[in-house]
Amino acid sequence: MGDAIKVMFVCTGNSARSQMAEGIARHFGQGRVEAYSAGMEPSRLNPFAVAAMQEKGIDISHQQSKPFDEDLARRMDVVVTVCGNADKRCPILPPEVRRLHWPLEDPAAAMGSQAEILDTFRQIRDQIEARVQGLVQSLS
Repeated sequence: MGDAIKVMFVCTGNSARSQMAEGIARHFGQGRVEAYSAGMEPSRLNPFAVAAMQEKGIDISHQQSKPFDEDLARRMDVVVTVCGNADKRCPILPPEVRRLHWPLEDPAAAMGSQAEILDTFRQIRDQIEARVQGLVQSLS
């Protein structure tokens, strides 16, 4: 797996967006992508993120919120920030590390019934899926 492309997805809490992105990248990357995720202030995996991913047949329930590790980030091929806070706080990385910013709405901030909240997670999941597929294709 030495020639797999290493991608890290970073957000504030590493609870939803970056976790879903990690799961999707691993799923679609099928060994071509080594996916990681991290948070500037890691919290815990959001159960709605797990549920939304389960609907796609992707199990992220074993993933955990992890703190951003600058040494690990420096070894990535691509670092993707998925929220403005992470984008601002992400340290300067070596020029060979490609930086991408995907300004995704935070589904964890959604209000309403459980069904409405899950619906917001589905929308964000589908946006992430489209972006990850584009990224995987552009890197392959």
